Amino acid sequence: MVVSSLMLVAVILLCFIDQGESFFQVFKLSKNLGRVGEGSPEIEKQLISAITTDPTNNRLSNSEQILSLVESLEDSRSGIEQPAISPKVYGRWKLIHTTNADTSSPIQRKAVDASKFEIYQDIKVNDKDQLIVSQVVKFSDTAQLNVDALASTSAYPLPELQPRQGDGKIMGFNVLGVSFVGEEASPDPTRPDSRINFVFDEGKFDFNGINIPYPVPFRWPIFRDAVKGWIDITYLSDKVRIARGNKGTTFVLVRENAFDNV
Repeated sequence: MVVSSLMLVAVILLCFIDQGESFFQVFKLSKNLGRVGEGSPEIEKQLISAITTDPTNNRLSNSEQILSLVESLEDSRSGIEQPAISPKVYGRWKLIHTTNADTSSPIQRKAVDASKFEIYQDIKVNDKDQLIVSQVVKFSDTAQLNVDALASTSAYPLPELQPRQGDGKIMGFNVLGVSFVGEEASPDPTRPDSRINFVFDEGKFDFNGINIPYPVPFRWPIFRDAVKGWIDITYLSDKVRIARGNKGTTFVLVRENAFDNV
C-alpha cells in the first residue's frame, strides 16, 4: 500500500533599447521598470487566502475565485520582468495550487490531489554550470522523491532542448498527459524570457540517505521527446510564482517560508 502510494505521487513528476531616446523617455522607462518589479502584494494575499481557505482542501481545483485572482496578477504586469532569467527565480518553491486541466495526465491529477505530501520545485545551477529544475515530493522528514530535469533559458542555453515533436498521446488517448506542440507551443512574444524549457533526466527515492533509482528511463532515445516540457512564468515576485505548463496546467507556487501556515 505504501509503495503504491509513493509511485502514484511520483507520476506527477512525469507529467514546469533603441538608441536615440530622449532623457524623458529613458526616465519614464526606468520608472516603469522599477514599478514592474514590485509585484502586487495585496492581490497575492487575496490569492493565498483563497487557496488556503478553499473548502476542497487540496491543491487541485478549478475554483473561479482562485482563477480570477491568478489572472489578475498575470494581467497586472506588475511582476518581475524576464522572470525566467531573473535572480529571483532561483531557490525552493512550494506548490500550493494547480488547475485540473483536461490535458494533464489523469494519474498526475490524482497524485496532486493527494495533498498530504508536500511538493516543491527547486530551480538551481549545478557545479557544471547547468540549469536544473528539480521536482521534490516529501513523504516525510526522512523520505522524499527527487526528479531532476535539465533546463534551458537564454541565460543557460541547452542545445539538446529542441522543440518537442509529439503531443504525448498513446494510440489517441490521454494516458501521460497531452502537450501543446507546434504553433500552439509558441512562447508569448509580449513576455520575453518567461519560458524555461526542460527535459527530465534522472530521479531517485531518498530514504534517510539510502537512494533507490527512479524506475523511468528518461535518457532512452525512444522516451526523450516525451519527457520534454516547458513552463511559462506569467507572474513572479519575491514571494509568489505563477506558471503555465506545456500541458495546459496552471501552477501557483510560493517561496519556501515566505508565508506563515502555507
